[in-house]
Amino acid sequence: MLKLSCKEARQLDLVDYLASLGHHPQGISNQDYWYLSPLRTERTPSFKINRRLNSWYDHGIGKGGNLIDFGVLYFSCSVSDLLHRLALRATPDFSFHQPTVSADEKKEDKIVLLTTRQLNSSALLAYIQKRHIPLEVARHFCEEVDFLLYGKKYTVIGFRNNAGGYELRNEHFKGSSSSKDVTFINSHTEHVSVFEGFFSFLSFFAASDRAILPSNCLVLNSLSFFERSRPLMEQHQTVQLFLDRDTAGINHTQWALKWDSSRYVDHSDFFQGHKDLNDWLISHHQNPKETQRRSKRL
Repeated sequence: MLKLSCKEARQLDLVDYLASLGHHPQGISNQDYWYLSPLRTERTPSFKINRRLNSWYDHGIGKGGNLIDFGVLYFSCSVSDLLHRLALRATPDFSFHQPTVSADEKKEDKIVLLTTRQLNSSALLAYIQKRHIPLEVARHFCEEVDFLLYGKKYTVIGFRNNAGGYELRNEHFKGSSSSKDVTFINSHTEHVSVFEGFFSFLSFFAASDRAILPSNCLVLNSLSFFERSRPLMEQHQTVQLFLDRDTAGINHTQWALKWDSSRYVDHSDFFQGHKDLNDWLISHHQNPKETQRRSKRL
């Protein structure tokens, strides 16, 4: 069997490799190949490969790198496992890439924030209503943001993080600006509620039907921040986990319970049968009694 080193794997052409996985560019501009992200679901291409650099960047998760970085994320595997996969798939059709970078090579294009203001866009307000988030809740925690991505202007809902960056959403776009970080909202309690995304957090506040948050809240904005947030979470007496009920969310919840089952509490049963809190809120908005009954637990 052909054996690949890390150096050889990094030199495999990324465009050819994604094609072998069934992913093809939605648009090409000079050396930039734009894809619907292979790492998540989206409707607007925000995953870019620069073929000259043979590198990728996913604007939606704020991550990028070489082929090994991509493969480890794509398959959720170790580097050694990925090298084994590559060796099994290797054929003469795979090309090796030897990038030559000029001194004035442009930096990776990233999201450029333009302006922020109170939420007023009719399209965004309709999207918020569709997600069954009260307007006053959305306006309290979110902003309307204009930004540029590869020269095109977008207007989205922005949810600010601790580093000054934003999670960016509208009905057709999901991304984030630099720098990506968690959002911690301190209500000065001994308890913290933890969410993956800000729509789950907004749903929590909406469902609690209170004027103030019943606990401190930590919005991870990406599960990659979960373990590094452990010191912050463990400053609290109890950590109430509302992570998504998918494979990644369930795995992270189980890890936390192994860390300290007396401190970490799994509250995802609150929205059992649904992927996340917002999915539950949307499906139960026509059943006020059930929503009110469950809300008493928050």
